[in-house]
Amino acid sequence: MKIRIKGNSLRYRLTRTDIETFTKNGYLEEQTNFGGDILTYAIKSGDTNQLSASFKNNNITLLMPAHMVKEWAETERVGFDNKTDDFFLLVEKDFKCLDNVAEDQSDNYPNPLANK
Repeated sequence: MKIRIKGNSLRYRLTRTDIETFTKNGYLEEQTNFGGDILTYAIKSGDTNQLSASFKNNNITLLMPAHMVKEWAETERVGFDNKTDDFFLLVEKDFKCLDNVAEDQSDNYPNPLANK
């Protein structure tokens, strides 16, 4: 699972295994150690109608409605978003990059633009 933050937007990208684990457990988290402080970012399935996020005690948690999790895991749907006046949230499947990158992409979804 990866996060990307820019201004007032937050994007989560999950690999195949991430989505399988998240669908099964309803929760997935990663941590980044900043040499004394740890940032935890998580995604949690819940009883809500839209994507929402919170940031407390160095923990970013994206709450995703359970019906979205099911649709996401069982269909070709790429992702979901929620835009308010103050914030933009996006959660999506992580596709293989079209250019050469150093990171391992073996668990990423095939890029639909690869054959074009």
